[in-house]
Amino acid sequence: MSAKILSGVAALAAAGLALLVPIAARQALPPHQQLARDVYKQLIEINTTDSVGNTTVAAEAMAARLRAAGFPAADIFVGGPDPRKGNLVVRYRGRAGSGRKPLLLLAHLDVVEARKEDWSADLDPFRFIEKDGYFYGRGTADDKAMAAIFVANLLRLKQQNMVPERDIVLALTADEEGGTHNGVQWLLATHRALVDAEYGLNEGGGGQSRGGRRIANRVQASEKVYVDFTLEATNKGGHSSQPQPENAIYELTDALSRLAKFAFPAKLNEVTRGYFEKMAAVEPGPLAADFKAASQPALDAAAVARLSAVPLYNAMLRTTCVTTMLTAGHAPNALPQRAVANVNCRILPGEDPQAVQQTLTRVLDNPRITIAPVQPAKPSPPSPLIPEIMQAITRITEEMWPGVPVIPFMSTGATDSLYFRQTGVPIYGVSGLFGDMDDVRSHGRDERMGVKEFYEGQEFLWWLVNALSGVKMGR
Repeated sequence: MSAKILSGVAALAAAGLALLVPIAARQALPPHQQLARDVYKQLIEINTTDSVGNTTVAAEAMAARLRAAGFPAADIFVGGPDPRKGNLVVRYRGRAGSGRKPLLLLAHLDVVEARKEDWSADLDPFRFIEKDGYFYGRGTADDKAMAAIFVANLLRLKQQNMVPERDIVLALTADEEGGTHNGVQWLLATHRALVDAEYGLNEGGGGQSRGGRRIANRVQASEKVYVDFTLEATNKGGHSSQPQPENAIYELTDALSRLAKFAFPAKLNEVTRGYFEKMAAVEPGPLAADFKAASQPALDAAAVARLSAVPLYNAMLRTTCVTTMLTAGHAPNALPQRAVANVNCRILPGEDPQAVQQTLTRVLDNPRITIAPVQPAKPSPPSPLIPEIMQAITRITEEMWPGVPVIPFMSTGATDSLYFRQTGVPIYGVSGLFGDMDDVRSHGRDERMGVKEFYEGQEFLWWLVNALSGVKMGR
């Protein structure tokens, strides 16, 4: 971080945060926050689900804002392999001759499916609603908050005539949550030069809070490996009036019951061990003792057992496999000839997916059930904890939230960071967006983002991007 920015962080961050406290009592937001809110609302209210949504509409809407702000048409790209699956890439030009590759800002435009009838009666997943200190809507947490903040902050840089030492590249992409046209894969395969970078920022980390207390600002440096397996049981079937001992549904559900009772062995890697060690200094009482005991070279079985009762910590400790879909039978008056389940595995980095499949075969204990991966596994190397990045994140975190530690983190879910990591471009999941670790609503009912937390995340990413890109005033 430059000395100029460092000298101003405390005063300006404090001023920015002071504006956050009385938001409800004020008649107007500061212009940069109002801009972020407007962009956020626009993105939430564009349906970008895989089934009926359209990321091209969202990409074009953001491109229109950037063109109106004076971004040259040559620096704005909208495209994709399908008319509904467009991606946006925009380049904010830095000073010529720095010799440094760009800083990449990555966020995805698509969201998981949502139905109004599944949400609370006064909410709609595709309406942006502010209520009781939260913004509600599908994508408010995953991942349109970061997309909106990145767009708004680039527009703010443009408005203030600020010039970075290097180019800043923003990529807003399609099909991160699913679908057949993943935007990052497509851009890397067909337009690599547009998104090539020294390193980048993405989702996957973020802040953890509990009961209103900020616990840690996480930096996602690695992630588990996503693999779906198809399990299938078949037999000859027959008339339902004459049941037979062999039944595809019973065979499959019996095997799945055995899987439900099975746990893969606990294993720690460099990132997860570091996470538990640092959390031991943050959390109070028995939980801190369990973190410390679990992070030792020889795992403490009792501490691991207690931590495993918490879904987040269990997922960080081991590979997990869980049944997520089940289909069976072909008629209500016929014995089932076929029963199929999808088992979703999140595999620890470095573990062999084939070994996981062999473990599933052993646990299911039924040679008549076939097991096959839906797609090949996509492992990715961890991003190195570069001092330039970690020091900037730590400094800004300390200025904005004194005493909150910065902790490297292995994401239990999958992100598009993996595709860049596979090509040698380190990506770091960090946002400054804090959420309640005991009330995670991404992908679920009544998804939301705290109003105060959104604006704090905007301020955090403003300072971080400026620091990493070397922004200077004037031209």
